[in-house]
Amino acid sequence: MKKLMAAVLALVMALSLAACGGKSDSQDAQSGDSGNKVVKIGVFEPQTGDNGAGGKQEILGMQYANYVQPTVEIGGETYDVKLEIVDNRTTPENGKSAAAELVNRGVSMVLGSYGSGVSMAGGEVFQEAGLPALGTSCTNPQVTAGCDVYFRLAFLDPFQGTVLANYAYKELGVTTAYVLGMLGSDYDQGLVYYFTEAFEGLGGTVVAEDFPEGSANFVSYINNAKAANAGVIFAPVSINYAQLIVEAAAAQGYQGALLGSDTWDSNKVIESATGKDVTAYVTTFYQEGGNPEFDSGIKEWINANPDAKTNNGGNDMVAAVTAIGYDAYFTALEALKIAGSTDPKAVLEALPSVSFEGVTGLIEFDDIGDAKRDAAYIKTANTEAGVWDFVKVQTVG
Repeated sequence: MKKLMAAVLALVMALSLAACGGKSDSQDAQSGDSGNKVVKIGVFEPQTGDNGAGGKQEILGMQYANYVQPTVEIGGETYDVKLEIVDNRTTPENGKSAAAELVNRGVSMVLGSYGSGVSMAGGEVFQEAGLPALGTSCTNPQVTAGCDVYFRLAFLDPFQGTVLANYAYKELGVTTAYVLGMLGSDYDQGLVYYFTEAFEGLGGTVVAEDFPEGSANFVSYINNAKAANAGVIFAPVSINYAQLIVEAAAAQGYQGALLGSDTWDSNKVIESATGKDVTAYVTTFYQEGGNPEFDSGIKEWINANPDAKTNNGGNDMVAAVTAIGYDAYFTALEALKIAGSTDPKAVLEALPSVSFEGVTGLIEFDDIGDAKRDAAYIKTANTEAGVWDFVKVQTVG
């Protein structure tokens, strides 16, 4: 289906680019400073809004990868790789205009985004243009299921929600869970649904609430969880809200465990938990130490670049989204090499054939375009040392 849609939609992209005064291959063939031809890879990520902090960390992985390997061999020629970075500003309504900007810049494919809702919105534009996109940490099934040009590196929310439910019920021995998500968030509400389905299927009880966008006080929600005798609070929310929930749980003396999804795997969240009497667990794609060569290299790069360090939250802690951004860049290079062309249609047709070992694991795709992932890392907050400690690799079993 992906190949059929790509063939039909490639013409649309060609006409779109022509309307903007450009052509898909001729734009890429312009010479860079080195004299090599240039291939453009779009970066579709939030740098502002609720997901700005996570988006910046994901971009860092792509920028470091571009630093490590700034060229690629395509069809027997050496191309310089140029990252075209746009800010999708977290929200679906802004995502469409950011996606259209990347189409107009004549990129051969797109990487991103952090955030499922904005990825789905951008996917409508990418599909119309026939432009292949590689999702990074977006985990909602509809990113790929509803879009023939979208592939993805992360595990999916049905898997992640089930992993967390199994961990809470089987490993932590919890029978009542309190779940909290933001109204209108595809990511939050999707994970709440899948966690609830799995937890109740195991025999547990779920108490659910939602909060409106822009909420700044979570004390009442923590107290509601305490009143329900909930052993865990599952809140698959953005970094900003996760910090507020951690602080409220500590202030109210919540004695259960906080469960976070991949968005919680942030140095900003661990900073909020440090020195506080809280217990927190997260699911994620990568644990620092999993690839020492990658870890040491990117830490050196971050510490040598003040802007990179600022975008990483002020330290050199390696976030899982940074690792997956790094893998996304090299996945794009593999697709370009297999395609032997910078033409988006050829790159789209090449993506299903990609198979290589990334820092987050083996990168291969199923028939829908999702990465073949069957395990997640579980980490816990070390509130004394201010770091995430590895707990175990968890499957749905």
